[in-house]
Amino acid sequence: MSDYELAQLNIAHLLAPIDSPLLADFNANLDRINELAEQSPGFVWRLQTEEGNATDIQDFGEEYIVNISVWEDVASLQAFVYKTAHAQIMSRRKEWFNRMGEVYTVLWWIPKGHQPTTSEAKERLESIRKLGPTSDAFSFKNPYPKPGAQGNP
Repeated sequence: MSDYELAQLNIAHLLAPIDSPLLADFNANLDRINELAEQSPGFVWRLQTEEGNATDIQDFGEEYIVNISVWEDVASLQAFVYKTAHAQIMSRRKEWFNRMGEVYTVLWWIPKGHQPTTSEAKERLESIRKLGPTSDAFSFKNPYPKPGAQGNP
């Protein structure tokens, strides 16, 4: 059993306000996809408000939505992102989000039980944007093993 878990942040730049008709279908699927995440193997925690999602959190600006979650490992997160209904919904992202010209997703290892803040996530995003993937801020393409572990994440 490891003393570390994987944190992830991704942000999206909205084409319109979150409550606009343009984002109605995105919003209609949000609870279902969040529930799917919570039921996925390896899921630990996700940032959410009392309403059960994070769309009201505007720490990256009111035109952005933020997703922060914690997983047991990279493989668990990858399985959810690419092999569930999440992938089908995200294949429609051009309908709801602007294309981002810079990195908008970052992964990093945290001590088991820690719940990352938006401030911490911002620092990790800035790190990968400035330095590229490092052991402190990395991507699915360039994952780093858990601290103290050998081999693949």
